[in-house]
Amino acid sequence: MAKRDVRFVCQSCGYVSVRWKGRCPSCGEWNSLVEERVADTPTVPKTKVEVLPIDRWEEEDYRRKSTGFANLDSALGGGLVPGQVILIAGEPGIGKSTLLLQVSDRFTAHGRVLYVSGEESGSQIAMRGRRLGVSNPDVLIYPQTVLEEIQKTVEEVDPSLLVIDSVQTMYSEKLESSPGSVSQVREVTFRITEICKERGLPCFIVGQITKEGTIAGPKVLEHIVDTVIQFEGERYNFYRVVKVIKNRFGSVGEMAVFKMSDTGLEEVPEPSAFFVSERVNSPGSVIFPHTEGSKPVLLEVQALVLPALYTTPQRRTQGFDVNRLSLILAILEKEANIFTRDSDVFVNVAGGLSVKEPAVDLAVAMAIVSSKKEKPVPEDVVVFGELGLGGEVRAVHFGDLRIKEALKFGFRRALVPGKLNMEVEGIEILPVSNVKEAIEVLF
Repeated sequence: MAKRDVRFVCQSCGYVSVRWKGRCPSCGEWNSLVEERVADTPTVPKTKVEVLPIDRWEEEDYRRKSTGFANLDSALGGGLVPGQVILIAGEPGIGKSTLLLQVSDRFTAHGRVLYVSGEESGSQIAMRGRRLGVSNPDVLIYPQTVLEEIQKTVEEVDPSLLVIDSVQTMYSEKLESSPGSVSQVREVTFRITEICKERGLPCFIVGQITKEGTIAGPKVLEHIVDTVIQFEGERYNFYRVVKVIKNRFGSVGEMAVFKMSDTGLEEVPEPSAFFVSERVNSPGSVIFPHTEGSKPVLLEVQALVLPALYTTPQRRTQGFDVNRLSLILAILEKEANIFTRDSDVFVNVAGGLSVKEPAVDLAVAMAIVSSKKEKPVPEDVVVFGELGLGGEVRAVHFGDLRIKEALKFGFRRALVPGKLNMEVEGIEILPVSNVKEAIEVLF
């Protein structure tokens, strides 16, 4: 009897081995290699494509279509581009399916919408639709998990929008691996993207996430699609933040804020007002103008410094890198004599948003100093700047936009890096060159 051709594929990173290994040599995950049979996939004849100089290619009509949510359109760069494939990820129960069902209802202004679900039955989706007020007959619900059947239905229905919920439940009959495996996720995403590009059909693909918060499946999944958006925020909070982390048709870092209600998700027109609305000007609270896209958003950075409960002091963060916190504490001790080696330090970005840009360094440092000294930062001050290991405050991008956003919400002073050299009417600029000078100016 001929031996079956098999391979072992890591379900975390997609590494392929001819024999089983307890630990993946590529990503280091334990027990992540799963046996898959190697199937011969038939070759599909491809349409011949011309090779032309760049100046001879004609521009296609890429008029964007609205999703029905103004803030979401703005975050995506103005709406959906024909053939655009968007991967949307987030924690279970955070509202991905709710948002896409509402988008499907509003997108019927452009034609029929095909909503393919592998997680819920048609009656379950219809029940949720009635609760959300979605009853448009042009929203077609298709409970299906077989890729080949989905492809046939797309050709028959010819929708204006395709929704796949979720990609981990879909599978191709040409592969023998189980749904959700690396091979199936990669194949399904590639084939759906191919279909959408050929037909000029925009598509939303729901992606599940791992317990670490990363998108489940191989990294190539994010490379295949045009846009990746992530749901952020506390699952049990009323507010949700949709953040764009990759976009071939617009800038990254853009965000849209929604409020969860009984009738679905509602847009929050001014995100800055939402994030600072519940601020209490207590020690450890600092307002930071955050920007990764074109629109700055005011965030509240909170710090709490307490005497250490155990021999080893705790370092805990929510929405901020804990390793970066260790660097900031070391800088404060070396350059400003702010000692926290015998204290527990907790840092939180209010509202459930995660901030990775280095411009938040100075705001975190001032929040820690404020809590340590038990002196509140003045209410009308915003703080931003990157900290170097020598204690210097380094310049950051979009300084003028950050300050103008702060001015719009009544802030009258801005603690900024000294090298920015800017003047904005209506707000006092407080330039500082190092962290020690920043502490002297604020406290």
